[in-house]
Amino acid sequence: MERGGRRRSEAEEAEKGRMKRTIIKDWKTRLSYFLQNSSNSTKMKSKKVGKHRTYFRPSPEEAQLWSEAFDELLANKYGLAAFRAFLKSEFCEENIEFWLACEDFKKTKSPQKLTSKAKKIYNDFIEKEAPKEINIDFQTKNMIAQNIQEATHTCFSAAQKRVYSLMENNSYPRFLESEFYQELCKKTPITGAAQGT
Repeated sequence: MERGGRRRSEAEEAEKGRMKRTIIKDWKTRLSYFLQNSSNSTKMKSKKVGKHRTYFRPSPEEAQLWSEAFDELLANKYGLAAFRAFLKSEFCEENIEFWLACEDFKKTKSPQKLTSKAKKIYNDFIEKEAPKEINIDFQTKNMIAQNIQEATHTCFSAAQKRVYSLMENNSYPRFLESEFYQELCKKTPITGAAQGT
């Protein structure tokens, strides 16, 4: 009887190990997809400028910096891609997409582009039944609807602050606890071959 129980628990442990490896592999695949896409668009832009930048996996020390402040994570290209992949796995990537769209919107110089970008952001993220509708209150939605008629750089500020706060207080702590992030922070052990023994 005891052997059967031991075999079952060993089988369960083996299954958990396989699932863990599958999840980590899935994370790595998603992240490399995001990094490849972001670096492809960067390569296209950089060819015009004459610069070529490649993004590498961060060192464990660099990844650990992301846990010090949410802004540290967002400021790092790899960190941002990792966080986006994490949000996608939780089916709430619209939050980071909205935040990034607002960051881009604030950099817009032309008044005509400002108006067209404001309408696109509103249609994609704010209006009822929008394809990537974010979770904000009715009053903020109404304020934005009025403000985009004569778009200014601040017409999404209140909503962007709410979404930032939501990500910082909910998604960010879960990201830091995720196996994928923990894996990035692990120092790879130095093998005997690497030491020359």
